[in-house]
Amino acid sequence: MSARPFKRSKGFRQTSALVETRVRTASEGRGFAVSRLLTRWEEVAGPDLAPLCRPLKVGYGRSSLGATLTVLTNGPSAPLLEMQKETLRTRVNACYGYNAISRIAITQTAPDGLSLEVAKPVREAPKPDAQAVAKAPGYAKGVGNDDLRQALEDLAANVLTRSARRAGST
Repeated sequence: MSARPFKRSKGFRQTSALVETRVRTASEGRGFAVSRLLTRWEEVAGPDLAPLCRPLKVGYGRSSLGATLTVLTNGPSAPLLEMQKETLRTRVNACYGYNAISRIAITQTAPDGLSLEVAKPVREAPKPDAQAVAKAPGYAKGVGNDDLRQALEDLAANVLTRSARRAGST
């Protein structure tokens, strides 16, 4: 008689049970021993502080007894969060069940949101030159659909303009 390596359950399982191990593995990689801190941040931080910041990582120093929680916030919210650090630390330690966090570090991001990506300015596309616009209909004359033909003509004009500018600059 062989033992089954795992028990199969009949019926539905909660979604949280399906992703629990993956969330735990990902959160432990950033220092979060309790993944509940990430998954229930709004409850842990409270309605007044949760919209202002997000937990970024937990770092354990060599000499200090407690860990450092690094939170991400935007520039205008940083002074407000700085004044509320002790309240946030108390709430986070309540989530852990003991004084795991001894210090909170604040990291600032772009003023328009809590995204980690830096927004790049959008460059305006150069206008195609008149010579390229005149040649463009020849590249799309066999296309029957008007919208598609116009799009192909615009593409041809842009490619011809770019090619002409590159040839002129070299």
